[in-house]
Amino acid sequence: MVFSGKNQTHTLLFFLTLSLLTLYALHHRHRHPFPSPSSPAATLFLSSGSNSTVAAYLRQLTLRPHLAGTPLSLSTALYVLNQFRSLGLPAHTANFSALLSYPSHSSLSAHFSNGSIFNFAISEPSAPNDVVPPYHAYSPSGSAHAPAVFLNCGSERDYLALAASGVDVRGCVGLLRRGCGLSRHEAAANAAARGVAAVLMYTEGGFKEGVERGTVMEGLGDPLRAGGERLEEGDPRVVRRFPGIPSMPLSEAAAERILGSLEGARMPLEWRESFGTGNSTRFWGVGPGPTMLNFTYQGKQKMETIHNVFAVIKGSEEADRYVLLGNHRDAWTYGAVDPNSGTAALLDIARRLSLLMRSGWRPRRTIILCSWDAEEFGMIGSTEWVEQNLLNLGSKAVAYFNVDCAVQGPGLFVSATPQLDDLFVEVTKQVKDPDSDNEYVYERWVAANRGVNQIQRLSRVDSDFASFLQHAGVASIDLYFGIDFPAYHTAFDSYDWMMNFGDPLFHRHVAVAGIWGLVALRLADDPILPFNYISYATELQDFRLWRFANLTALQKYKNALSTLLGESISLDPITAAIQEFTTAAYGTDEEIKKLRVDGSKDVSTLLRRRALNDRLMLAERGFLDPEGLPGRQWLKHLIYGPCGDTESKIEFFPGIADCISEYRERRGEEARIRHEIWRVSRAIQRAASALRGELT
Repeated sequence: MVFSGKNQTHTLLFFLTLSLLTLYALHHRHRHPFPSPSSPAATLFLSSGSNSTVAAYLRQLTLRPHLAGTPLSLSTALYVLNQFRSLGLPAHTANFSALLSYPSHSSLSAHFSNGSIFNFAISEPSAPNDVVPPYHAYSPSGSAHAPAVFLNCGSERDYLALAASGVDVRGCVGLLRRGCGLSRHEAAANAAARGVAAVLMYTEGGFKEGVERGTVMEGLGDPLRAGGERLEEGDPRVVRRFPGIPSMPLSEAAAERILGSLEGARMPLEWRESFGTGNSTRFWGVGPGPTMLNFTYQGKQKMETIHNVFAVIKGSEEADRYVLLGNHRDAWTYGAVDPNSGTAALLDIARRLSLLMRSGWRPRRTIILCSWDAEEFGMIGSTEWVEQNLLNLGSKAVAYFNVDCAVQGPGLFVSATPQLDDLFVEVTKQVKDPDSDNEYVYERWVAANRGVNQIQRLSRVDSDFASFLQHAGVASIDLYFGIDFPAYHTAFDSYDWMMNFGDPLFHRHVAVAGIWGLVALRLADDPILPFNYISYATELQDFRLWRFANLTALQKYKNALSTLLGESISLDPITAAIQEFTTAAYGTDEEIKKLRVDGSKDVSTLLRRRALNDRLMLAERGFLDPEGLPGRQWLKHLIYGPCGDTESKIEFFPGIADCISEYRERRGEEARIRHEIWRVSRAIQRAASALRGELT
């Protein structure tokens, strides 16, 4: 073909443009070699995300504060229930009566050495009357007029440092900053054990005038219920869940005013350095005094009704297998981040699933959308529901995916039980990153973690996944965008903050809903559950799991035991159990591959697939022990759980870690350590037997 003149020029331009577009497409394909969603349902789910709809949900949820147990909290429950029903989803509530805690009166004044008196404002500036004043739920009522003393974070190490400086904290009003991994309860209980009269807690790095509300109750669930048993308010099992001294939160600005007036011993160097450079606190004393604090807190505890809300999408083939997605709804104040960014995403998932249903889709397994109440008081709504449904969940729950604060800022942060790792990674390769035009979530996530997909483990008990994993043994995931935010538990956690700082265009909300929903679709629709227990085996071998100072975790345990006891205690039973579990995991993986290739739908194949799915689902239950952790029977998972010694950074085998910590305090505990090692090895063997479909 011959071209000439103007046509030739146009043709050359056309082919040049086509070549450039081809090169761009090849480059784009090379940069994003990720698979497209594997089903029409997944494609439709991703394409139906809506920034404006999520924003509208969040706006409506955060118009008023909605503390659990109040009429405004009930109004948000009804809003979520009505949204589910308006989408055509069967929805209902499950109500519980629980002991909640509210403030009646609080005051704080400082009497300085120059004779001046300053009365501190308890609430944030311009906070509306319907915002609850800052307080600690379940704090005892009380008053104190005593010298102020700085306790740093209130850890055992901090009290030893004060004692070494000759500081006597008894009878003082202690001021401490939140941190060091201690819960509010632990900080208050430590202070009470050392004779401190009352405690003030503040948080660094947020709004100077913001005050962080929170609970000081120990443990999870209604304080008047112990594993389902109803208790009286005066029962010792109830009383010991509350600190022995009153406490109250304080703004950072107020704390700095008090700290700047203290004299006495200089702040230890380690404390000074942790404040950061350029901070005048490096030169402060720790007291006691000469500033005197006049502290009063009066609270009330009363029975209130809390409301869990559920939407249920029945499975078409395995209706008795449940995939659960959960978020709590109650908030200390407006809760735009904590928790209603997650609630808005959950409602958007409901809307998208409703669209799928109208297109003819039905999930293979049942999907349950869970909106929990009274989480802020101690995961009460989810804990009561899990305890009430424990037998059914134990036999029928596939997995639980929790999103508390869906959007706090940039960056993906995820924790999971290891068999869900691969599934989560696959899904992040299908969802566009909210902070980039040309990348997927996976790419930004891996880049931020220096080339690895950093999935943490669920040893914490700080959100609604705790009851599912730690008590019921259900495989779980917990997801956030952003690690934390300055308005946490303050009156500044509002829709305006989200619009101005957290997620102005609501791209992150849509991404969270995309990840959350795609994982649910895979768990609900895949003929064989997308669990990979080889990941779990590798994790156990590297517990050898968690590397510290170039030592495997098991080696770290061995070194700790060797230092304490010489060679008299061996971890060989755990090593042997891990090897047994690894063999079972590889055998199960081979079985999965064969059944995936076998496309027949005869009864025999369907039954084999069902039996395999049951084994994949139930293996996590094997890590539970009915006796629970030593001194903490409700926590039954022996692999992942909170270590009783909060200054220990070990986040696995919590029972063994507790025994080692106790041995350091008092000798003669070798038998307890051996027993705990035996229990862990037996738990791993039970999980291996569950994977094989056998008895131990």
